[in-house]
Amino acid sequence: MTDHVTKEKRSEIMRAIRGKNTTPEIIVRKLVFSLGYRYRLHGGNLSGKPDLVFPGRRRVIFIHGCFWHYHNCSKGKPPKSNLDYWLPKLKENRRRDVRNQKSILSIGWKFLVIWQCELSDTVQLKKKIIDFLEESNAT
Repeated sequence: MTDHVTKEKRSEIMRAIRGKNTTPEIIVRKLVFSLGYRYRLHGGNLSGKPDLVFPGRRRVIFIHGCFWHYHNCSKGKPPKSNLDYWLPKLKENRRRDVRNQKSILSIGWKFLVIWQCELSDTVQLKKKIIDFLEESNAT
Protein backbone atom coordinates (compact mmCIF):
# COMPACT_ATOMS: atom_id res chain seq x y z
CA MET A 1 0.00 0.00 0.00
CA THR A 2 1.41 3.37 -0.97
CA ASP A 3 1.11 6.59 0.93
CA HIS A 4 -1.53 8.99 -0.40
CA VAL A 5 0.43 12.12 0.47
CA THR A 6 3.83 13.35 -0.65
CA LYS A 7 6.93 12.56 1.36
CA GLU A 8 7.22 16.23 2.35
CA LYS A 9 3.59 16.39 3.49
CA ARG A 10 4.01 13.15 5.51
CA SER A 11 7.08 14.65 7.20
CA GLU A 12 5.09 17.77 8.04
CA ILE A 13 2.27 15.67 9.51
CA MET A 14 4.66 13.57 11.60
CA ARG A 15 6.51 16.67 12.90
CA ALA A 16 3.21 18.08 14.14
CA ILE A 17 2.65 15.15 16.52
CA ARG A 18 3.29 16.37 20.03
CA GLY A 19 5.08 14.54 22.80
CA LYS A 20 3.55 16.57 25.62
CA ASN A 21 0.02 17.77 26.33
CA THR A 22 -1.52 15.16 24.06
CA THR A 23 -5.26 14.49 24.13
CA PRO A 24 -4.87 11.23 26.13
CA GLU A 25 -2.63 13.07 28.61
CA ILE A 26 -5.14 15.90 29.07
CA ILE A 27 -7.95 13.37 29.65
CA VAL A 28 -5.96 11.58 32.36
CA ARG A 29 -4.82 14.83 33.97
CA LYS A 30 -8.41 16.06 34.26
CA LEU A 31 -9.52 12.72 35.66
CA VAL A 32 -6.72 12.58 38.24
CA PHE A 33 -7.40 16.18 39.28
CA SER A 34 -11.13 15.46 39.62
CA LEU A 35 -10.25 12.60 41.97
CA GLY A 36 -8.55 15.11 44.25
CA TYR A 37 -4.91 14.27 43.47
CA ARG A 38 -2.32 16.92 42.73
CA TYR A 39 0.74 16.26 40.63
CA ARG A 40 3.64 17.78 38.77
CA LEU A 41 4.00 17.53 35.01
CA HIS A 42 6.79 15.91 33.00
CA GLY A 43 9.30 15.01 35.67
CA GLY A 44 12.43 16.22 33.89
CA ASN A 45 14.79 14.77 36.47
CA LEU A 46 13.25 11.28 36.23
CA SER A 47 13.95 8.74 33.49
CA GLY A 48 11.50 8.92 30.64
CA LYS A 49 10.07 12.25 31.82
CA PRO A 50 6.87 10.76 33.24
CA ASP A 51 3.66 12.56 32.32
CA LEU A 52 2.41 12.86 35.91
CA VAL A 53 4.67 12.92 38.97
CA PHE A 54 3.49 12.53 42.57
CA PRO A 55 6.67 13.39 44.53
CA GLY A 56 5.23 12.84 48.01
CA ARG A 57 4.00 9.39 47.06
CA ARG A 58 7.10 8.54 44.99
CA ARG A 59 4.87 7.52 42.12
CA VAL A 60 4.73 8.43 38.43
CA ILE A 61 2.25 7.82 35.65
CA PHE A 62 3.21 7.34 32.03
CA ILE A 63 0.43 7.90 29.50
CA HIS A 64 1.28 5.96 26.36
CA GLY A 65 -0.20 6.20 22.91
CA CYS A 66 -0.83 2.66 21.71
CA PHE A 67 0.75 3.22 18.28
CA TRP A 68 3.91 4.99 19.42
CA HIS A 69 4.62 2.58 22.24
CA TYR A 70 3.68 -0.52 20.20
CA HIS A 71 0.91 -1.75 22.50
CA ASN A 72 -0.65 -5.14 21.89
CA CYS A 73 -4.09 -3.80 20.96
CA SER A 74 -5.95 -2.79 17.82
CA LYS A 75 -4.61 0.78 18.05
CA GLY A 76 -1.04 -0.44 18.50
CA LYS A 77 -0.60 -2.11 15.14
CA PRO A 78 2.20 -0.82 12.93
CA PRO A 79 1.37 0.65 9.54
CA LYS A 80 1.19 -1.71 6.59
CA SER A 81 3.80 0.16 4.56
CA ASN A 82 7.44 1.00 5.22
CA LEU A 83 7.85 -1.75 7.82
CA ASP A 84 11.65 -1.63 7.50
CA TYR A 85 11.43 1.79 9.10
CA TRP A 86 8.51 1.42 11.50
CA LEU A 87 9.12 -1.95 13.17
CA PRO A 88 12.64 -1.16 14.45
CA LYS A 89 11.50 2.30 15.56
CA LEU A 90 8.47 1.03 17.48
CA LYS A 91 10.43 -1.86 19.02
CA GLU A 92 13.12 0.56 20.18
CA ASN A 93 10.42 2.75 21.74
CA ARG A 94 9.31 -0.29 23.76
CA ARG A 95 12.88 -1.11 24.82
CA ARG A 96 13.36 2.51 25.91
CA ASP A 97 10.14 2.34 27.94
CA VAL A 98 11.40 -0.75 29.77
CA ARG A 99 14.75 0.93 30.52
CA ASN A 100 12.97 4.00 31.88
CA GLN A 101 10.66 1.88 34.03
CA LYS A 102 13.59 -0.06 35.49
CA SER A 103 15.32 3.22 36.26
CA ILE A 104 12.22 4.52 38.08
CA LEU A 105 12.07 1.31 40.16
CA SER A 106 15.80 1.46 40.92
CA ILE A 107 15.40 4.77 42.78
CA GLY A 108 12.56 3.40 44.89
CA TRP A 109 9.66 4.91 42.96
CA LYS A 110 6.71 3.10 41.41
CA PHE A 111 5.17 3.65 38.01
CA LEU A 112 1.85 3.10 36.30
CA VAL A 113 1.36 2.95 32.54
CA ILE A 114 -1.98 4.09 31.21
CA TRP A 115 -2.59 3.15 27.60
CA GLN A 116 -4.59 5.23 25.16
CA CYS A 117 -6.99 2.30 24.62
CA GLU A 118 -7.86 2.29 28.35
CA LEU A 119 -9.34 5.79 28.26
CA SER A 120 -12.77 4.66 27.07
CA ASP A 121 -13.55 2.81 30.34
CA THR A 122 -13.58 5.68 32.83
CA VAL A 123 -14.85 3.58 35.74
CA GLN A 124 -12.04 1.05 35.39
CA LEU A 125 -9.47 3.78 34.79
CA LYS A 126 -10.50 5.63 37.98
CA LYS A 127 -10.16 2.40 39.97
CA LYS A 128 -6.74 1.70 38.46
CA ILE A 129 -5.48 5.20 39.32
CA ILE A 130 -6.86 5.21 42.87
CA ASP A 131 -5.49 1.70 43.57
CA PHE A 132 -2.08 2.78 42.31
CA LEU A 133 -1.91 6.06 44.21
CA GLU A 134 -3.35 4.70 47.45
CA GLU A 135 -1.30 1.50 47.45
CA SER A 136 0.87 1.12 50.54
CA ASN A 137 4.57 1.81 50.05
CA ALA A 138 5.32 -1.59 51.59
CA THR A 139 6.19 -4.11 48.93
